Amino acid sequence: MPDYRFVDLSVDQSLGDLASAAERMGVDTEFMREKTFFSQLCLIQVATGSEIICADPLKLDAADKAAAGSFWKDMMKPLWILHSGRQDIEVIFQTSGHMPREIFDTQIAAAFLGYQPQMGYANLVGELFQVELAKSHTRADWSRRPLSADVLSYAAEDVEYLLPAWELLTERLTAAGRLEWALEDSADLLDLGLYDPDPALAIDRLKGARNLRGRDRAAAAALAAWRERQAVRSNRPRQWILRDQVLIDIAMSQPESLSGLAKIEGLPESTVRRAGERLLAIVAEATHDQTGYHPPERPNESQKSVLKKMQQIVTACAEDLGISAELVAPKKELSAAMQGNTESRVFRGWRREVLGNDLLELVKNS
Repeated sequence: MPDYRFVDLSVDQSLGDLASAAERMGVDTEFMREKTFFSQLCLIQVATGSEIICADPLKLDAADKAAAGSFWKDMMKPLWILHSGRQDIEVIFQTSGHMPREIFDTQIAAAFLGYQPQMGYANLVGELFQVELAKSHTRADWSRRPLSADVLSYAAEDVEYLLPAWELLTERLTAAGRLEWALEDSADLLDLGLYDPDPALAIDRLKGARNLRGRDRAAAAALAAWRERQAVRSNRPRQWILRDQVLIDIAMSQPESLSGLAKIEGLPESTVRRAGERLLAIVAEATHDQTGYHPPERPNESQKSVLKKMQQIVTACAEDLGISAELVAPKKELSAAMQGNTESRVFRGWRREVLGNDLLELVKNS
């Protein structure tokens, strides 16, 4: 088990001072989300090279907002080394309103060296250093205090090998001429759009809405936006506000009265009492929105042929590079290109240089 230092950020600002002076640090977080819309940041683990710190952030903001703001600004200065860091970045951003300046994701980096995509941290540590990590507290309640020594030791392990992994992976990626590829894909995780719960885009996350059209689509979009705002305001999971299937059923049946709304299967009586009139108003207003949305059409035979050629190009490129085809160009992005969307990452950066231009030519000539 690694040595670590535990600090309560509400009374100890030493981590911010260390971060401000560091060039890079390994970062991981522990959080809870089962009963909330936003994740609750419960622990921050940092490896500086000289020590590992497990920091308790639960009382940070309440203790001193100015000190909290200064701490988070200091934390963003170094290069962050993370493993599968999207959720860590999300919870930090939603907690602090800040993003790290630069990141290096070891899961992404390893994939460019031919390791299995989406490889877990423990497996990567085993591959790189022949060390077996114990994963005995994966279901711990990180919001409980005090945290036991065993739980904190487990948390410290999650950053113990991040800096050595960065060093080794950077060396190998540089030798392979792929370091910039890993940095580019890591930087994609700093896109604020990934973490902004925009109500206008809530329809895109609604399971079952893809094939709706006309008034049904308009009603579903308005209901999904309402649910998103309610979830954010109350900090409760979307499904606790209104389940996906219930939302779709309301949009498709478009009830005109509370009695009609109450007949929707799975809609709790409490929701009808509390929000029934608002739901009816949303549906009524949405019926006047003649949206021009049309469900994606199935590819015709010519498009299927072009898509198959695109996949063959991707497969050949991936085999030549010794990496996963899904890493090079996910099938859904190729399919989107056939629908006219050429804004995805397949057509920019290193991918465009390696194969994106060839794929674009196929799309243009299809």
